[in-house]
Amino acid sequence: MEDTAIIDLYWARSERALLESERKYGAFCLTIASNILSAREDAEECVNDTWLRAWNAIPPARPSPLRAFLGRITRNLSLDRYRAARAQKRGGGSLEVLLDELGQCLPAGESVEGAFDARETAAVISRFLEGLPPLQRQLFLRRYWYGDGIDALARRFAMREGTVKSGLFRLREKLRRVLEEEGVAL
Repeated sequence: MEDTAIIDLYWARSERALLESERKYGAFCLTIASNILSAREDAEECVNDTWLRAWNAIPPARPSPLRAFLGRITRNLSLDRYRAARAQKRGGGSLEVLLDELGQCLPAGESVEGAFDARETAAVISRFLEGLPPLQRQLFLRRYWYGDGIDALARRFAMREGTVKSGLFRLREKLRRVLEEEGVAL
């Protein structure tokens, strides 16, 4: 079923919208949640919560593309659940590795000024990603948006793990330089 038809089902308040969303994007959303959360049950619960959030957001929203809209909801729910579990356990996790990697080239965002500049920073990052060759953009997004591991990236792109690691390091450094040139305080 096409995205526009699924969105029309949401607007008509048809429960079939949830079934069609699950059918078309369930595996995609589960992958995002599973890459962030260690427990499959937690990932599945976040995906189920995604459908509820979509139900509550559509209408009035008419998202385009629907895949990105649902993926973003799943990612945010998964990050919230990860943070809640982390606050309780204070244990280590793969998300911490991702955040540490990006932490050296992104602003802290702890201050009022940081919150105010968040949109400008996002725009700079978007332009940065648009300017990358397709392979580098995919590598960066698969690592830092979808949370794919180094080994999974190496398999996906038929590269050695060391090549993936060094490529990601160079991309982070390039992003840091671009942010500095744009006047984003790091």
